Amino acid sequence: MGYCLEMSTGDMRRVMRLLTAVERTPEQERRAVLTRERCVEQDASHRHQGISLDVSVAQALDELLAGTLTASEGPAYSYAFHQLVAGFFSDTTDLGVWRRPSWFYSMDEELAAHGVAPDLCPGSFLFNGPPIRLPHPGDAFPSIGVFPADRAGSLADAYESVLDRLDPDYRETAARFAELMRFEAEEWASAKRMGQTPDTIFFWFC
Repeated sequence: MGYCLEMSTGDMRRVMRLLTAVERTPEQERRAVLTRERCVEQDASHRHQGISLDVSVAQALDELLAGTLTASEGPAYSYAFHQLVAGFFSDTTDLGVWRRPSWFYSMDEELAAHGVAPDLCPGSFLFNGPPIRLPHPGDAFPSIGVFPADRAGSLADAYESVLDRLDPDYRETAARFAELMRFEAEEWASAKRMGQTPDTIFFWFC
């Protein structure tokens, strides 16, 4: 069994404004409707796979938008938040399938041993959770992580500076993250020049 890791980039403030809107604008309403359609599709996919949730993903989205959660635990809220983010963020980048996501904590130790700051190590941003409090999924996964888009360049610099000293077991993954974050840093700078405000890199482990 493996867990898929993906990332995307966007303006989390737009997501939060939709979640906290007292009266939604027509554009926010349109996005809410589209997100609910995706949630309904995900519920259908879960049923096809024989996955049964106490709270459906569509219901979880309705509750998140209403600000009234009926369950203290369950993965549906994470799935719903993921679908909400997907409506505002870029297309996803596939970061592979991982049999043991906890391996990233070992990578943290390797990077830290060579002077990489703790807040730039993958364990600090792959599993740190969404910017709002959601009910615990009930298991380790699905898992949400976020990283500030304006720090992508710092992460790329840090990883590139130690690549040739890393244990070979970690070098390929560190190089991949450095490459991706260098690209994200360039995209962030370009977007900023055009008056756009992508502020968050979003990670989804499921």
